[in-house]
Parts: sequence; C-alpha cells; structure tokens
Amino acid sequence: MSKSGSNAQNDSSRPPIVLENEPIETDADFAQPDREPRQLDGELAESEAALRSIHTSSVPEILAQLSSSLLVTTYQTGKLVILRNEAGVLNTHFRWFNKPMGMAIQGGRLAVGCANRIQEFHNVPAVATRLEPAGKHDAAWLPRRENVTGDIQIHEMAWIPSETSPLPELWFVNTAFSCLCVRSNEYSFEPRWRPRFLSQYSPDDRCHLNGLTAVNGRVKYVTALGNSNEAFGWRKNKRDGGILIDIDSNEIIARGLSMPHSPRWYDGRLWVLNSGTGGFGMIDVKSGHYEEVAQLPGFTRGLCFRGPFAFVGLSQVRESAVFGGIPLVERLQSSGERSCGVWVVNIQTGQTVGFVKFEDAVQEIFAVELLAGQRFPELIQDDSNILAAAYVLPDEALADVPAAFRIRDGLSD
Repeated sequence: MSKSGSNAQNDSSRPPIVLENEPIETDADFAQPDREPRQLDGELAESEAALRSIHTSSVPEILAQLSSSLLVTTYQTGKLVILRNEAGVLNTHFRWFNKPMGMAIQGGRLAVGCANRIQEFHNVPAVATRLEPAGKHDAAWLPRRENVTGDIQIHEMAWIPSETSPLPELWFVNTAFSCLCVRSNEYSFEPRWRPRFLSQYSPDDRCHLNGLTAVNGRVKYVTALGNSNEAFGWRKNKRDGGILIDIDSNEIIARGLSMPHSPRWYDGRLWVLNSGTGGFGMIDVKSGHYEEVAQLPGFTRGLCFRGPFAFVGLSQVRESAVFGGIPLVERLQSSGERSCGVWVVNIQTGQTVGFVKFEDAVQEIFAVELLAGQRFPELIQDDSNILAAAYVLPDEALADVPAAFRIRDGLSD
C-alpha cells in the first residue's frame, strides 16, 4: 500500500522551497509573477465544452516541490477541480458535483459539502496502483458515505477530534440556520453552536455565518457578514459589517470587516480573507486589529497554507445586489480586472509568486485545499468498474481473504 509523500522526489535542478519560516530564495524564474502564463484546456468533464485556464509556470513547480496537489470547488459551475503538476504544466482535472462548496481533509478522509448533502471520500492507495496509466497516480479517493442535510447552504467544514469516538467528527457551517453542526444518522443535522446574538434556529440566513477554523483540535473562530438577528439582515451593511467570533466566549473579537471568509489558524497566527476588499491578512486576537498582508484582484474566498505559501481562492465580483457597494467593486472598476482562480502568496513578503486563472465558465471559487504528499491523485465517483471491484475491509477480515483475490480485486485494509 502506498504512503503519503513516499514518492516525493529531490530534484536538485529546481530552486528550493523552504518549508519552515525562512524567506523563500529569490530565484527569478520562480518568484516573479509577471512571466507570461501558459494556456491550456481543462480536461473534459460531463459537459462537451472544455473549461479553460492559464497559469504561471511557478505553480506546478511549487506543487512538485511540495509533493502536493490542490482541490478547488466552484459551486457556480458544479465542479471540483484537481490541480496537479504534470511534467511542469498544470493539469486541471474536473469532477462534477451538485453545487460543491466547503471541503475538509484529514489523513485519508475528504468531505465535500454540496447543495443538499455531504459526501465523504476515503483514500484507497491500493486502487491508485490499478489506475491507468500505470504508475502515474499516487492516491485514489473513493466514495464512502453520504448524509442528506437539505438545502442548508453548507459552507466551511473541519474534521475535529471526537470526545466519544476514535473517529473524528465533521463540523460544518450551516449558513441557512446560522449555526455550527455535525452530521447525524437520524436527523438532517445536529446543531452544536450558534452566535449569542441569535435568538433561535431559523432557516433565513440571519448573519451569513460562513467560515471556521480550529485551534489545538477544537473549533475556535468563525466569520460572519454581520451580527443581525433578522432574516438576511447582514445584507444591510456588507461594506464593513463583517465580524469574527471567538466560539469559546461567544464574543465578537473583530468588527468592521468587509464580507470576511476563511479564517485559518496557521503558524501561531489567525489569518482571514477580507473578501469585500480583496484582502488577505491577519487578525490580532487580543485587539481585533486587522493587518493586511496582500490585496488581490478578486473576491478572496478559500484559503490553505503550506510552508511559506498561502493558496487563496479568487472569485469575480458581479454586478449584483450581493456584491454591490463593497470596496472591491469600486477598486476593480478603474482597473477592469476581474479574476477567478487561485493565487499563491508568500506570507512573509505578501508577494504573489504564482497564479492559476480560470476563464469563461468558471467565475466563482469557494474552497481551496491542499492534498499534502499527493502529487497526482484521482477522485472516483460513479465509475462502476472501479467501485465494483474495490473492497475496503477491516484487518481481521482481510486476513482471511486469499492473497490472489487481494491482488486481482484490489482489496485493501
């Protein structure tokens, strides 16, 4: 069975990427974002039309040296995009989902929040070895569980250690009901927490709760677009009504944000996307002060980290009631630039070191997650040939299966 990162290569011809908190080396071909991007066709998914993207050559270089790939959800086109390095060019591999939004990854577990359900996939390395072309894939994500939640506008998610089970619990933001929940085998969802200023559970998106992050294995901070206790009340002050809440104290610790998303605790600091300004920065948890690290050419939403790099999702801002009146719209009106994709930012300098820009059909990004140690993963959905012959069994049962069947049918523990 394969292990994460076991096929990582040490190519001395590439400029090194520092995975601690040291500055990245200033190699001109690596750090400069203004080189001419390459253009390519995305792989055909269920539709006939190709989804197009361009990227700086630094992006596949970064992924190769991190021995990683990226997952990106775009609910507007119903796609989960796998970004993989393939011989120095970015391979954009699309999988269809019904309005995919939040994702959570922990070890061999992947959860994807969709229009009215949560789908869970597990990595089965034994299956990866059987995929064509032989030897190319180092991970294979297979469907394992599905929970129907109803249309609750599932936003961000996180795997959190359980106090009662050896398996982690999946926490997720239920934006329609303005609360944090976990899955249930009996109910649509099980509420665990809601902001103090909300008087009841009501499916009318009162504060647009959207992002969460954990600290030391516990959900700790969430973002919302306002502190309203009335239906869709957050829409009255999109420009600077955004807040960040400490879950333990249920106190608002930062105010005045513009449509904030994607809080993340990383490297001992609390990071956040000030989406309405196109900002990426940090929050001082004691003072609530927001310090901007970078300003990007799109609505920032979706964030993950590895070493000195932040991978930030960007969406185009539309002329609509949702985006009207936010600072980003005013800033981009003068430049005319409206980008959608993933930007790579050096968190020590604030410099953009690469980007992937989607064109045409893809206009909005929600989640960006890194698959560490997986250079070329595959995600299997309704492929009957593969699913029909891929059995995952407990160790005690697997021990009683003849070896010939394990080899032929891809049995895995």
